[in-house]
Amino acid sequence: MGRSKSSAGWLKEHFDDQYVQRSKEDGYRSRASYKLLEMNEKDRLFRPGMTVVDLGAAPGGWSQIAIEKVGDSGVVIASDILEMEPIADVTFIQGDFTEDAVYDQIMAAIGERPVDLVISDMAPNMSGMAAIDQPKAMYLVELALDLATRTLKKDGVFLAKVFQGEGFDQYLQQIRDSFKSVITRKPEASRARSREVYLLAKGFKG
Repeated sequence: MGRSKSSAGWLKEHFDDQYVQRSKEDGYRSRASYKLLEMNEKDRLFRPGMTVVDLGAAPGGWSQIAIEKVGDSGVVIASDILEMEPIADVTFIQGDFTEDAVYDQIMAAIGERPVDLVISDMAPNMSGMAAIDQPKAMYLVELALDLATRTLKKDGVFLAKVFQGEGFDQYLQQIRDSFKSVITRKPEASRARSREVYLLAKGFKG
C-alpha cells in the first residue's frame, strides 16, 4: 500500500527541515536539540556541576546538550518508554513513566542528590484526536511536575513541553503555585503549526 499524500508530504517536510539537516551535521540525535539550545541561550538553564533529570529523553537530543553543559562534575538522569542508545555519563532508565516501578527507579537514581533542573519533552503517541490526545499529554506533564516538586532543590528550575488546550490554564496555575516565575517559550525550532509550547518555571518555592 502506497503512502498517503499527507504522510509523504510530512516526510518531505521533515527531511527538508533545516533543523533535521543541522542535527545530522552537528551530531545531535534530534532536531529537538535546537529547541533546548535556543532556550538555554535565552534563559541560561545549565551550569557546570548541575544535577539534571531529563524526562521523555529518547532519542537523546536533550540529554546530549545537558551532559555537554553540566560537564564532568554534573549528573544527568534520563528516562523514556523507548530505547535510547547510551550516551557517555548519562544514566538512562527505560520504562513507562506512568508506572510506579519506573518512577521509583528514577527516584532511586536521584537518591539524596538535590536536583537543579528537571526538563520534560514528553508527549504521548498522538492519535490526531484532541479529545484523546490532550488528556494524555496533560497527565504526563502533571506527573513531570509532581516529580519536579518532590526532587528540586529550593530555587530549582522546571522546563516542560505542554500542549495548549483543555487543562492548560489549570496546569499553568499549578506551576505558578510552586515557582516564583513562569515564562512561556516557543522556540524557533518548534514547528509553527504545533500546539506545543514550553513552560519555564524558575525559583522553586520548596
